[in-house]
Amino acid sequence: MVTDFKKLPDDSRIWVYQANRKLSDEEVQKIEEQTREFLTQWTAHGTELEAGFEVKYNRFIVIGLNQANASASGCSIDASVRFIQSLEKQFELDLLDKMNVTFYNGPYIAHKSLEDFKKMAKSRSVSPNTVVFNNLVNTKAEYEEHWEVPAKDSWHSRFLA
Repeated sequence: MVTDFKKLPDDSRIWVYQANRKLSDEEVQKIEEQTREFLTQWTAHGTELEAGFEVKYNRFIVIGLNQANASASGCSIDASVRFIQSLEKQFELDLLDKMNVTFYNGPYIAHKSLEDFKKMAKSRSVSPNTVVFNNLVNTKAEYEEHWEVPAKDSWHSRFLA
């Protein structure tokens, strides 16, 4: 069952998938349609899952699941990963590689490999105040409060000199 992402409770489980490039408005529209369709059929052991989503900054697909009614099972999580993989293939994207970092570079959002980010930190091209996207958030409350944070307040801080 699809619900408005904004109406999901704060303790809803969150998955953030970052694209390796900015999506066009047309791609976002298609991804939104397909994600809505997937979530209408998403179940765990035959029980409907109450989930919502949003596409942020034409770059991130964020799926939230209200676990009060039913939690995701291994099979339902596998189904969601297969869905994300289908989007990767269809739109020629990388959405599952966790070895990349996305951060603000002035008014723009940059996407770099972890190795390149480490080099940028070493050369001070990024600073402790560089705002990064912490895609390791687990709940909607964490997503809303700790997703866009200065690198010094995230796991990225270990790479800063």
